[in-house]
Amino acid sequence: MKGNDKVIAVLNDLLADELTAINQYMVHSEMCANWRYDKLHEAAEKRAIDEMHHAETLIGRILYLAGTPIVTNLKKIHIGASVEAQHRNDLQSEAEAIAAYNAGIRLCVEAGDNGTRELLEGILKDEEEHLDWLEAQLEQIEHMGIAIYLIEQIG
Repeated sequence: MKGNDKVIAVLNDLLADELTAINQYMVHSEMCANWRYDKLHEAAEKRAIDEMHHAETLIGRILYLAGTPIVTNLKKIHIGASVEAQHRNDLQSEAEAIAAYNAGIRLCVEAGDNGTRELLEGILKDEEEHLDWLEAQLEQIEHMGIAIYLIEQIG
């Protein structure tokens, strides 16, 4: 099925966001593993895997719409040197993703592409859950202090 060129372009831009997030989250995951913050390692790795599924879904939709998935574009990756910096960088990435998905959904509504709209709405819900988790982590750091928070992340 031939899709709307603007929708395909947005899907490719969202794909670049997802591919960037995968890289950022995997680096953060491995840094936490190296520091022995096992719970944070697992959480960041799970988010990276979620983003891989999102990328896979976007690629499938681009192909369905007779577009060409562009997998060579990455945006700027923001690696945090500390756990708190990682959470703040990841929070920013998720906030930007949410804004981009909402804009993509608006375009799909205008283009009358309800299949793509539904697909983007599903991914948007995942991104909102990621954002919520990151906000909770930063609130915990604020309430209990970084040292106690990090102790909780071991094992």
